Amino acid sequence: MRLFFQLVLALPLVAQPHYDLLLKGGHVVDAKSHLSAVRDVAIANGRIAAVLENIPPAEARKTIDVSTLYVTPGLVDMHVHVFASSMGREYTGEACVRPDGFTFRSGVTTVVDAGSSGWRNFGVFRDEIINKVQTRVFAMLNIVGSGMGGRKDVEQNTSDMDPKRTAEVAKRNSDLVVGIKVAHYAGPEWIAVDRGVEAGKLANVPVMVDFATFRPERPFQDLVLKHLRPGDIYTHTYLSVVPMLDEDHRLLPYLFEARKRGIIFDVGHGGGSFSFRQAIPAIRQGFAPDSISTDLHIESMNAGMKDMLNLMSKFLNMGMSPEDVIARATWHPAREIHHEELGNLSVGAPADIAVLRLVHGDFGFVDSARLRLRGNQKLVGELTLREGKVVWDLNGITSKDWDDDGKQQ
Repeated sequence: MRLFFQLVLALPLVAQPHYDLLLKGGHVVDAKSHLSAVRDVAIANGRIAAVLENIPPAEARKTIDVSTLYVTPGLVDMHVHVFASSMGREYTGEACVRPDGFTFRSGVTTVVDAGSSGWRNFGVFRDEIINKVQTRVFAMLNIVGSGMGGRKDVEQNTSDMDPKRTAEVAKRNSDLVVGIKVAHYAGPEWIAVDRGVEAGKLANVPVMVDFATFRPERPFQDLVLKHLRPGDIYTHTYLSVVPMLDEDHRLLPYLFEARKRGIIFDVGHGGGSFSFRQAIPAIRQGFAPDSISTDLHIESMNAGMKDMLNLMSKFLNMGMSPEDVIARATWHPAREIHHEELGNLSVGAPADIAVLRLVHGDFGFVDSARLRLRGNQKLVGELTLREGKVVWDLNGITSKDWDDDGKQQ
């Protein structure tokens, strides 16, 4: 009898759920662990608690059926412009978007603002945007102290390209600053690139380059073979003016040499930096991007880029597998910005999760020249979690039906 009462008293403890949320039966794709299989994913206290073949629903306070859906780490978009301040019409102002309105619906939980701010105005960016939004926002500091002000007297002002001041601000904000950005420089000299690399060395962070105006005095090949360091990033890989193909549409060998050196090739689609006539032959010849990023701003989101999932769908329809595409939007960019706690579903990692539906039909995808690629598959954002909390739920799969009050969720 005594044993009976001990067991009864112990029952509430035994029945206590281990997990806050259970995503059950989804196709989990996690590049870090080389996993692509049906698994259950359990979440507790905002972190990944377990990824197993079968986790009983009784062990979770809430269970969501995600069978037929992909379950991936929250997407990491490493080239966006979200410094939506009131400072003007360029990338320090109205050309930017506030992140939460555009990220979660596309499965994106982490973004990197690529050089909208410089050392002079990063504090405003941090206080007015980064600290006020739910999206995890990192930044690459522009080598121009005033950032992407747009005008010639701002972005072409070499006297405002100060590696030491840039590195000082980067190191002082190392929790948020993940790199240095060089962009839009039109002059014939290497001064913008070299000062950006100097700042990267001083702050021990990678450099991302938008090569802007291509000039014979500074050949693109020299950028990726001589000036950038291993781990540095060239964005806008499939820009039409990048010397990528010879007259017979064969890929130029120096690109593989640059990749072998450790140069990272990022998509950075943007409003005018992505050509199917570059990307399709390059991918068919083995030159897929290292990371997929949007270059989100008000122009690109209303043109061919649209959003992260539309961009990822382009690569699916160019012949890449879902696993390869997801890896380039999760684990790869997390490694490139040296935040390997993100972009994966390892136990203990933040429970940033995207649940995606792959739909089939007749679709069209447009590049920067408004040329169309016809396709038959497209990713749709079904559910997004940020540290275990629902921040996007397209079809209410985490909600109970309005007339089902007695049904346990």
